[in-house]
Amino acid sequence: MIKVMIVDDSAVVRSMLREQLGSEPDIEVVGVAHDPLFALQKLDTLCPDVLVVDVEMPRMDGLTFLRQLMQQKPIPTIVFSSLAEQGSAIALDAMDAGAVAILCKPGMGVGQFIQEQRAQLVQTVRQAAGARLRGVGRRAAESALVIPPRNALVVNQTTDAIVALGTSTGGTRALEYLLSRLPRDCTGLVIVQHMPANFTRQFAERLDAVCAIEVREARDGDRVMPGRALIAPGGLHLSVRRNGAQYQVQVQDGPPVSRHKPSVDVLFRSLAQTAGRNAAGVIMTGMGDDGARGLKAMREAGALTLAQDEASCVVFGMPKEAIRLGAVEHVCSLDEIPLRIAHFGQKV
Repeated sequence: MIKVMIVDDSAVVRSMLREQLGSEPDIEVVGVAHDPLFALQKLDTLCPDVLVVDVEMPRMDGLTFLRQLMQQKPIPTIVFSSLAEQGSAIALDAMDAGAVAILCKPGMGVGQFIQEQRAQLVQTVRQAAGARLRGVGRRAAESALVIPPRNALVVNQTTDAIVALGTSTGGTRALEYLLSRLPRDCTGLVIVQHMPANFTRQFAERLDAVCAIEVREARDGDRVMPGRALIAPGGLHLSVRRNGAQYQVQVQDGPPVSRHKPSVDVLFRSLAQTAGRNAAGVIMTGMGDDGARGLKAMREAGALTLAQDEASCVVFGMPKEAIRLGAVEHVCSLDEIPLRIAHFGQKV
């Protein structure tokens, strides 16, 4: 049984969530709390596997509670708030504080919304229950040395090498950890992080502020070059095409692939076709199997393929499936991945 605790100052929301989640055969709502301070008093007794937490609450706000929780007693936490709309600073703050998922609560008609979105709610709780929070809370400044640059960055140079990263649940913090350790002249990167529309631009801006490399949301036709990471816009697919000696990204709409848009499989398959052995593919923390088949295509085309190991993943689903398919050449900890990809394919 997945033991869930609900922390929300609305009695209506607590009641509706309890009813919808408690009706599932594998979920038990072990407790509710009207504010975080009361919740903290009950955690040791109830031992929940997952928390569902609002942001606006009396005595302590949900983000302060989340930060304190992750320092003292990490528990997979879903933020369920009307403030956490797509692309909002609150949503990004919640993910940065350690939330494993964000669900936006409507300002009105919450009861009807919870009923209509029951499947998504239940799936999110199940995914959160499988999250591994051990070691996730380390900030960039608390870890090993950043890889030093080999030389100054020349932004107008081209490269025959390219690195692609695919990630989902737990990926926002893993990407910050990884990208902040790359030197300014690292091989160009393209990234799919499962995110909704209007979210990725602010996420990229946050990463850009803490990284030596340039990080930004990809635009159709952008060049992939050393020292630059391009992140797929939420709600659109990202692929790579060859233009002479250069790589350019293609940003396009289309149906979901492997149940996602953007899809890691779309990105990886494009690299299998356009880059072959000049590419490296890295599949990281996330739920489901998106990217596994695309990574296998990359490996069959001669690319270097890596998977994040179980110990450093929040959710081991995506890497596990890729390993099962034989798509992975090396399994690496999150600490090892920057070392593996920093100067991939570059001539000394």
